[in-house]
This record gives sequence, structure tokens and C-alpha cells, in this order.
Amino acid sequence: MIVVGVDGSKCSHSALRFALEEARIRKAKLRVVVVWHVPLAAYGAGWAPPPPRLAEDSEAAAKEVLEEALEVAKEDGGSVEIEPVVREGQPANVLVEASAEAELLVVGSRGRGGFRELMLGSVSQQCAHHARCPVTIVRAGCECAPAAG
Repeated sequence: MIVVGVDGSKCSHSALRFALEEARIRKAKLRVVVVWHVPLAAYGAGWAPPPPRLAEDSEAAAKEVLEEALEVAKEDGGSVEIEPVVREGQPANVLVEASAEAELLVVGSRGRGGFRELMLGSVSQQCAHHARCPVTIVRAGCECAPAAG
């Protein structure tokens, strides 16, 4: 099985297309994972409760991202068995956990780089360091990828 993390960005759609092709080549199932969470900042540092439907709205938005990803997958062929997954949690943690059952984990990269990446962390970087299977980080087709020429 191949696992791909999707967040609705152009980079994650590039990762999805790459993962679809790998799944075709390997004759493997593809698990498309979308992760949602309510950021700690939403709780207002204890001064105010979070908006009443924040968790439900976050999960609904994740399901929309998944539906969009499934449409991208349909456009790309459709000869691969796809297992859609929506989970609550930190994206890197959920993807690393999913990597335990995978032969390959595929993620996109927004390519922040430098000091900012060290301060904020990066899902792709955390996956590369902690996954329990090989990891492919896809940059092709992203705004962050360097232009050819």
C-alpha cells in the first residue's frame, strides 16, 4: 500500500498524482489521508471558549479537501484502488503512524526553507525523519518548485 497526505494545496495534488502513478506501477492500493485539527490558538489561551462548531467545521472542511482529491484522482485515470481517510490529529503524526503499514509515503512540500522552517517545523521534514517506510517528497508542479529553463 502507498500512503499520500493531501491538504488541498497544489503541492499535495502533485504528490497525489505521483502516488497514483506509483500505485499503478506497483499494483498497490492507495490510501489518501487528509488530516484536520483544531489549533491550540483557537482556545484563546483559556480566556474564551473556542467557537461552538470549530471541530465540526474543521472536519467538514477536511472532507471537502478529500472529495477534491478524489476528483483529481478520477481525472488521472481511476485504475487504482483508493482508500479515503479523514483523521483528526497533527498531520505529521498521523502520516508517520500510517507509514507503519505502507511501502511508500508520499507528501508534497511547500518549500519554506531556512530559519522559518526550523521554527515552524515541516510536515514533509518530520515525515522524512520519522516514517517507518521510504518517503517521497514531491516538489514538481508546486509554486515552490524552481522553474525549468
